[in-house]
Amino acid sequence: MTVVVAASNVLVGHPVEAFGLQDKLTWGAFAYPFAFLVTDLTNRRYGATSARRVVFVGFALAVALSIWLATPRIALASGAAFLLGQLLDVSVFARLRRMSWWRAPLVASLAGSAIDTALFFTLAFANDPAMSDAVSLVGSQLAVPLWVNLASFDFMVKAIAALVLLAPYGALMSVALPLERAARAR
Repeated sequence: MTVVVAASNVLVGHPVEAFGLQDKLTWGAFAYPFAFLVTDLTNRRYGATSARRVVFVGFALAVALSIWLATPRIALASGAAFLLGQLLDVSVFARLRRMSWWRAPLVASLAGSAIDTALFFTLAFANDPAMSDAVSLVGSQLAVPLWVNLASFDFMVKAIAALVLLAPYGALMSVALPLERAARAR
């Protein structure tokens, strides 16, 4: 968890230069969704209490590491967004865990990603002159600050990643059986 968050905090400072995406997307958008996979697998196997512990430990270590690897503003914005987004993910997952196998990780990841993205980009980049140049919002003529456009694309990548990461989640479900079911299977 710590490695995923710290890597995301470093990668958010690097725009995707290919295909003219530099004002739309950073490499951090591709790394961060794995944090939700870790949280959801932990929640499935050990329950919400343990998943919250992983979130708190990941939060503390990632913020400390990110202050060293990124800027303090990025580290603090990431920490706040991570904590709220991941705790929402844990709560939503716990409520939906008895439904279809895919519903809990998908809905929880989307909800957590929405909060994480909005909070992170607002705290990290609002009022930052370097991130406030006006650009066109996601295929429209509406002019928005660069950081808003980055947040929009970031969330789109996270939503797609939530769908794509259902495959490894589904493949790992038999390994991450809830403890009570794992004990009965033995």
